[in-house]
Formats: sequence, C-alpha cells, structure tokens
Amino acid sequence: MVVLGLDFGGTKIAAAVCDLAGNRLAEAVVDSLGEHGAQASLGHGIAVAHELLADAAPQATLAAVGVATFGIPYEDRVELAPAIDGWAQLEFGRELRTAFAGASIRMATDAKAAAYAEARWGSLVGQDPAVYLNLGTGLAAAVVTGGRVVAGSHGAAGEIGYNLRFPRDVALSADRRVTLEEMVSGLALQRRATQAGRQLTAAEVFAAGEQDVGLDELISAFVEELAFHVVNLAILVDPARIAVGGGMVRSWDRIEPRLAAALANAVPYPPELVLARFPHDAPLIGAIALAVDAARSGTGAGPSHGAPAADSESAADGHPITEQKSVTTLKG
Repeated sequence: MVVLGLDFGGTKIAAAVCDLAGNRLAEAVVDSLGEHGAQASLGHGIAVAHELLADAAPQATLAAVGVATFGIPYEDRVELAPAIDGWAQLEFGRELRTAFAGASIRMATDAKAAAYAEARWGSLVGQDPAVYLNLGTGLAAAVVTGGRVVAGSHGAAGEIGYNLRFPRDVALSADRRVTLEEMVSGLALQRRATQAGRQLTAAEVFAAGEQDVGLDELISAFVEELAFHVVNLAILVDPARIAVGGGMVRSWDRIEPRLAAALANAVPYPPELVLARFPHDAPLIGAIALAVDAARSGTGAGPSHGAPAADSESAADGHPITEQKSVTTLKG
C-alpha cells in the first residue's frame, strides 16, 4: 500500500508517492498550467499523480491522498482562491474522490499544510504558539497553538492576504478595495514590475533589484508593507517563533533583515524569526503527513481545513518524509 501527497499551487503542482511510513518513493514538480484555467490545471495534476503512481508503485493499492491547495477546499468548491481562474468553482473534493476512487482523501489549505509539516517535523516543533508565514504566489499565514494548526470557524484563520491596507478600506465593499495579497505576494510583485514596464517574475525582480534603482525601490516598498502586517500579526498572537517559507524565500537575504528589524523594534516581545526547515516544499510534506494519518486511521471523510494535531503520533520516529528512496522526474 502507498499514499499520495499533492500540492496545488498557483504556478506549480508537486506530487509525491510514499510508503506508509511517509518515505518518498517518487516525486514530480510540474507547471500548474494555470493560464489554461482551473479544470485544465486540476486535470494536469491528477494525470501527473496517476503517472507517478504507475511508475513508482504499479502493483500497490493507494490507501490515502493528502492534498494541499491555495484557497479553502470543500467537496463542491474552493473558497478564497483567486490565483487560477475558475478554481473556486471546482467540485474539488468530489473530483479528487472520483480520480482516486477507494482512497481516503484529506484536504487542507497550503499554508496550513505547511504549518503542519513545520510543527510536526520542522522549525516549529515545540514552539507554542508559533506562526508559519507563506511567501509564495499568494500570501497567507497559519497559527500553531497547543500543538494544533488553528483552522478558524470557516477554515480561514491566517488568511492575511485579505488584510485591509488603509483605514478608509473599512467602508469599502470587497470589489472596491485592494487587498494586501494584491500588493504583497509573488504575483503582486510580478504585476507591479509589469506596470513599471518590466516583464519579470518575482525572483527576477529581486535579482534585478541589485542593479536597478527603480526595482530596488519597489522591493523596499514591498518588504516594508509586508513587515507592517507581520508585526501586527506578531502583536496579536505573541508567538515564540515565526517560520517563513514559500518561493520568495529564495530572496531571504533581502527580506529577512527588514522583517527582523521591524519585529525587534515594534513588537513588545519579539519572536524569533527563522527560515522554515522545508522552505520550498512544506505544503507537499504536510499533504504527505495528512495522507499518512488518513491511511493509519482508515478515515478521510470530509475536508480538514486546518490540520490534525502536530504532536499526534507520527508515521515513524523522527521525520521520515524528508528522506527519498528514488525520484522520478516528469515533464509537463
């Protein structure tokens, strides 16, 4: 028997086939094909997963699938999911159950899956409370307290991408205001560079900023606004530690000093600020952990918007899901 972890992101999809201890047998990272719409992107991820299963474990029974996604996943929809057009209208859970018939399915937001991985095996082990900050295509956070990832009453705890930016925004309807994620995220940085006449990805903006004064100023404003909201989050939660992951931490040398200074200057009891142990694949690792838990318990009904207790019995001692037996690379 094997389990499958899937991470649906705005720009990439990651999949891993694992044994019941969580050891990765094969994995793949492919483009999300988000420009082709939600159905194409979801279908692409499912097809990659089936190909991976056929290559890595052709005779094995698939016991469970853990899935991380941007937005809040339900059986018949995904809420707060603007990164790919039409993603909100997907019958997400139902499509997964059809695609992986007979397997238990567990779902979580990408940030909460990542927090689960970090709290269980990574940089947030034993930190209470703690915050995981995801700086990727989008922007989100997750709070860990009492060994659990906080879901919130609607599964939306930590969705700081929807933070207001100005006092006047309180009086505006959602369609008339600009949310934080529209200004502070990987997609936002790319879009702002385009508006400035530069066709660059977020990573390219950070790289080019070393030589370009205009882009350097754009990055400074970007990090400054991010720091403002991280400080307010830290004041609210009073975390022992904040771990930061996601694609943009490849530019951590530019982001970390300003965040650290802001926390030290403005938070009454400044938390420790660290790079996540799994900076680039924590959502996938969290998805694997969800699948392992589902296989062990034999259940998987309904979405798990947060994540189970981070101090629950692990699949094996230590953190086996960081190990790899073999890797299969698929193109797509």
